[in-house]
Amino acid sequence: MSDESFSAEEFWQDRYGQSDRIWSGNPNAALVRETEGLEPGRALDLGCGEGADAIWLARQGWQVTAVDISRLALDRAAEHAAAEGVGDRIDWQQHDLGESFPVGTFDLVSAQFLHSPVEMPREKILRNAASAVAPGGVLLIEGHGGFPAWEHHPHPDLHFPTPQEVIDDLGLADGQWEVLVSEEHERIQNGPDGQPTTRIDNTVKARRLPA
Repeated sequence: MSDESFSAEEFWQDRYGQSDRIWSGNPNAALVRETEGLEPGRALDLGCGEGADAIWLARQGWQVTAVDISRLALDRAAEHAAAEGVGDRIDWQQHDLGESFPVGTFDLVSAQFLHSPVEMPREKILRNAASAVAPGGVLLIEGHGGFPAWEHHPHPDLHFPTPQEVIDDLGLADGQWEVLVSEEHERIQNGPDGQPTTRIDNTVKARRLPA
């Protein structure tokens, strides 16, 4: 069955059902790097998957709302959080972010590699993410700059925006935001054959100015 014949929820449920763990279990390096020095408060983790970022944030003292479209991923993440002793610091919520979004405002809103081979209104979701940042809080968006070398049949309709395109699409109000980071960078990732390859990712980090 092709990706296009799945709903987004069905696609990700099927993806997580293919193995007991599909991600490394380690927090994203950009999240660790870019949150250094931030005072822990309320964090929103969009597309949390199996929970590595949310668990890491909770261990740093954040109170986390972690969101994913896949109930299987969320259940798996909750088990990992309980095993790490931080289950009480994380609120796991199931959302199709194109249709619904967590309520409230947050001191950190993180979207790490929020891409999907099935249709997803990424720009709308990221604008909602910006709206959920509390005054003085930070929006952190990490994305791929292109397909990996081992991807032989790239999805032709999937566009990887540049940092400036991400910022433009956010439509941040003049005088209300400070862009702290807007850059591309290289990252080494092992392919399916175990061989390391260089990928280009990008980081956008912006702070909503205090009222």
